[in-house]
Amino acid sequence: MMEGAVLAGRVLYNVPEAMELLNLSRTQIYELIRSRRLLTVTPGRRRLVPAASIATYVELLIRESTGDDRGHAA
Repeated sequence: MMEGAVLAGRVLYNVPEAMELLNLSRTQIYELIRSRRLLTVTPGRRRLVPAASIATYVELLIRESTGDDRGHAA
């Protein structure tokens, strides 16, 4: 799994950090969240993206681009 590459000691990222990691706009990130392709947690009032959710989303993109749709990610 890619978690080690994404984690690098971090478990949670805020939305701007997730935007930078995935090279996506704020609108694209929130659309992924709305469609549940990118899961978030909200401790208190902050929306945070778990590193594992980022890794799972990247794996989903890889599977989709290679035509391997045996599994579904968040």
